[in-house]
Order: sequence, then C-alpha cells, then structure tokens
Amino acid sequence: MVKVKEIFASIQGEGPYVGYKQVFIRLCSCNLKCGYCDTDFDKKKAYDYSIDELVEYVKNNNNCHSVSLTGGEPLLYVDFIKEFAQKTPLPLYLETNGTLYSELGQVIDYITYISADIKIPSTTGMRDFWKEHERFFEIASHKEVFAKAVFDENITKTEIDKMCNLCMKYDIELILQPRMKGKFLCCESDFMEKCLNSCLDIYPKVRLIPQVHKFLNVL
Repeated sequence: MVKVKEIFASIQGEGPYVGYKQVFIRLCSCNLKCGYCDTDFDKKKAYDYSIDELVEYVKNNNNCHSVSLTGGEPLLYVDFIKEFAQKTPLPLYLETNGTLYSELGQVIDYITYISADIKIPSTTGMRDFWKEHERFFEIASHKEVFAKAVFDENITKTEIDKMCNLCMKYDIELILQPRMKGKFLCCESDFMEKCLNSCLDIYPKVRLIPQVHKFLNVL
C-alpha cells in the first residue's frame, strides 16, 4: 500500500511536455518546504492504494502519454516506484525537486522522463541546492530529462549564471517558469523576457513556459 493524495487523468501544464494527457499520481510528503508551494500533499486525508489498484486506474486511461509521479516528492517512495514501474502499461514521468540524487540512482532504470526542479533561494526562501542538483543531473543526464526553475523578480544574476551553466554542463534543457499566485503571473512580461534573454546569453537551450494548466482551468 502507498499513501496517495490524489489520482486523476488531466493535461500536463508545465515544461516541454505541456499539452500531453497524463495520469497523475500525487504522492504525500516532501523533503523541502518551498515558499511558493501551493500544493496539498499532506498525509492527512490521503488514501491508501495498492499497486494493483493504481495499475488498474492506468489501464482504464491508456490513451494517456505517461504516468506522472508527482507530489510532494515521489523519490521518497523508491520501493513503490520499483514495483509499480514493473506493472504499469505506461511509461513513468517523474516530477521531482531534483535534490534526492541517491534515491534517483535506485530507480533511474525504471523512469522514462524526468522533470527536475532547480531550487533557487530567491523564490524558495531556503538555502541553495547546487551541490545536490549537480549530483542529481549527473545521474539523470543519460535519460530524457529537463530542468525547471520557478522564478520571480527577485532572481539574481548569480542564480541565472549557476543554473544556466549547470544545464549547459549536462546538455539539459532549462525551462523558466514564472511564479504564479493562483491564475496570476507574479512577474511583468518585460521582466520575464529580460530574464529569458539573460539566460540565452549564456545557454541556448532555455525556454519560458508558465503553468499552462492554470490558464486552461484544469487540475
């Protein structure tokens, strides 16, 4: 059994796979506490699911592109991922904060797609995780992986330099994701373009993609 906050089929609204239909399995708990996080992944009012129940749900939604393991932080559940991956008919799409590199190493062979955050202090309100991200992308770089950084107008030049150089080192696409409050962007359009241009001056594989699912009014 595994604690699942929610399971549903919907449209991926972030990153380069935006617009694809996926089965989302939201797991509970996280090892971080980002200041901008608005996701409820507390174990209270979560549900216990067996592997077979989750697999059956996926089979009933086999028109989806993949199964998104999200949270919270799915890499807190490595044993579940290993078992589930061997039974689900769809490939796994891991949505992770990109800090648990040891856990990633245990399940990397079971994952097809990796969406990994780069946590920058100006938006998270926490310390930096450059060393953890470095180890994480070193392990992930041979898979289909991209990096995603939530930013606002407090982003610094040092953060831009470090995240662009990190992605360049491992040839990973970087998605700039403007911080949102509900359905509203927290950055002005000219600032978002300025931030994108600053990144492109360092590394060409950078795109600006907001949380599209919020504009589509889907989960």
